[in-house]
Amino acid sequence: MSGVASVVTLVELLRDNPESCRWTGGLSPEDLDRAERELGTAFPPAYRRFLAELGSCDVDGTEFLGVYRTPAIGDTLLGTVSETLQARTDPRFPPDLLVIQHDGMGGLVSLDVSRRDDAGESPVVVWDPGSADRGGPERLADDFGAYALRQCRRALTRGG
Repeated sequence: MSGVASVVTLVELLRDNPESCRWTGGLSPEDLDRAERELGTAFPPAYRRFLAELGSCDVDGTEFLGVYRTPAIGDTLLGTVSETLQARTDPRFPPDLLVIQHDGMGGLVSLDVSRRDDAGESPVVVWDPGSADRGGPERLADDFGAYALRQCRRALTRGG
């Protein structure tokens, strides 16, 4: 299944489980473009589709940062944008990673946009300050869609 097809399935899964799933709402094309400009890169197709459909989400405790705003913070783009920009202040953090999730153990689950497959998808990796000593970030999935769908299905199984 392609990354984008996995995101389509993920959106259906979330909408079919409203008691366990929350999302902030899809981003406008203007906000998607702004987020990419602020990060200096284009989002892989599956992540772009996720952002356009959901914005960000939480599935029974499994959170994907996405991109969103809050009234208290105003026009600042939060989630992947703010977390990636903050991570980039650490000189050890690879500049081509986009933070999509915290792993709960000090790692940053990220899209490695320095690598793209034929469909434009980027692998999901986990980075922590010791990653360089272990040969670099650990690869978790070939694309965002496959990773997010797998994680959300697990979360719903655990919760149910």
